[in-house]
Amino acid sequence: MITDVRVPLEHQQLHETAYEQMLEKVRYEGAYPTRERAEESVRLVLAGLGRQLTGDERVDLAACLPLEAARVLTAQIPDTQPLTGSAFVKDLAARSGASLATTRWDTGSVFAAVAAHAGPDLITRILHQLPAGYALLFGRAELTPAAQTGHRHPEA
Repeated sequence: MITDVRVPLEHQQLHETAYEQMLEKVRYEGAYPTRERAEESVRLVLAGLGRQLTGDERVDLAACLPLEAARVLTAQIPDTQPLTGSAFVKDLAARSGASLATTRWDTGSVFAAVAAHAGPDLITRILHQLPAGYALLFGRAELTPAAQTGHRHPEA
């Protein structure tokens, strides 16, 4: 194992423990047979999310995540054209060679762990930044613009 000499050993171990706990949460939520399979999902989904998030939400999310997870997220250069939630899953499936159903499952499992670290307020901010379709991936109802502003549609 390579350690960062700038970080004291006890802090390094604390960060590693937090990442291990995140992997165990993903393993449990996703019912993965091994920790390695959970880690593959974490790396794939966080890298994908890192290509979608920008600005304060990206910085704030990285600050909430365990160090190794934050590194995966922030190592990505954000795409110039953000993907919808559906296109996000399709992109991850193409990159991993997995089915859409498996990739959707992986995304939901990882996003559940991300939401646990980030908290509801930051997730709401992230969802406002991202195109449509991500709320369902985070286990939330997808709000329509009218529902978000409180306007009602006229009865037909």
